[in-house]
Amino acid sequence: MEDTKSQGKKMLESAQALIRRTAENMKLDEDTIRRLIEPEFFHEASLTVTMDDGKKKVFKSWRAQHNSALGPYKGGVRFHPETVRDEVQALATLMSIKCAVAGLPYGGGKGGIAIDPKKHSKAEIERVSRMFVKKMVNVIGENLDVPAPDVNTNAEIISWMVDEYQNIKGYKSPASFTGKPVSMGGSLGRTEATGRGGVFVLQALVEKLSKEKLKTVAVQGFGNVGYFFAKLAHEVGFKVVAVSDSRGGVYDEKGLDPVAVKEFKKKGGQVSDYPGKKVTNEELLSLPVDILVPAALENVLHEKNASKVRAKVVFEMANGPLTQEAYEYLSKNNIIVVPDVLANSGGVTVSYLEWVQGKAGYWWSEEEVNSRLKETMVRAFEAIWKKSVAEKIPMKQAAFEVAIEKIVSAMV
Repeated sequence: MEDTKSQGKKMLESAQALIRRTAENMKLDEDTIRRLIEPEFFHEASLTVTMDDGKKKVFKSWRAQHNSALGPYKGGVRFHPETVRDEVQALATLMSIKCAVAGLPYGGGKGGIAIDPKKHSKAEIERVSRMFVKKMVNVIGENLDVPAPDVNTNAEIISWMVDEYQNIKGYKSPASFTGKPVSMGGSLGRTEATGRGGVFVLQALVEKLSKEKLKTVAVQGFGNVGYFFAKLAHEVGFKVVAVSDSRGGVYDEKGLDPVAVKEFKKKGGQVSDYPGKKVTNEELLSLPVDILVPAALENVLHEKNASKVRAKVVFEMANGPLTQEAYEYLSKNNIIVVPDVLANSGGVTVSYLEWVQGKAGYWWSEEEVNSRLKETMVRAFEAIWKKSVAEKIPMKQAAFEVAIEKIVSAMV
């Protein structure tokens, strides 16, 4: 547990240091910097829940509400045995930046429950989900703080949370949570949104770099985000030459069809056994490709392996896949890093569109959702690219500057 705590602390310190460094470069005063770093509220609750055997068990839970200058707090709720307070605060802090980067009228929030869902029945997980809402009911809501799914949570868990919230409040409130099932007011297009948003940004980047022939892509991570990114990139003409999941991957310089790989996996095959050359996750990072997409875990590129990257672009679809050392090394070596706060903000963008639909009581077609997603992602990319070029700074620094400018201008 101590190690988990120190990892959470490190994550928080790193997020805060990044904001401080950017704000100092922007010549902001110390009080403004403090307001950008400190959360406005932090709620902590012990959830006492009856297990299937009749015994009571206590789970720690948190909801961090970082900054509401731009609008209600927004962020997922994660279920993980190693979730700790500092990690939740760090993620809420980064959500403030991500929402501002995407141009959404939201501040950052994040929730967490220290639970291992694999060790509990569905009924127990439902009771924990409902108890979390009971404890947090007065600090969440459509105009205050809008939770969503995150690590180990999904539309079904959100459906229990919405139901509990509505039962307590005594009225329907479809905009109080996002990531709901479509039948309960969820949005079409939400499942693919993060991957699709990433591909929109990649296409916009490739247009700017038209002199460079950027064609080949390797994707590390074949969960929801990595799979849809690979599938949609393949559909618009990129050549996906490598994909991997937690057990390893496959490389074929002639190109792979991500849908065929997914089908192979569904039938019980390993991704690494798909026809082609077996590669480990570590080997995938150093393949001779134009675009490397870490879409799985944090800190996969670090000081020991950054020098092996042969891609021209590293596209962060996971949250925090580069350590600070790796980021500095790649930037110095003219490798473009498209930061996570832009690259993977398609998910929170469609969450915003779901919230708008819930508040209006009017739901759009999937085509309309995707078109609004594209417009939002391309606009966000253009603002960051413009600042990056004008100030001759890396895209990550430009993204944080754009976000901080927006937040500060809305702070009273």
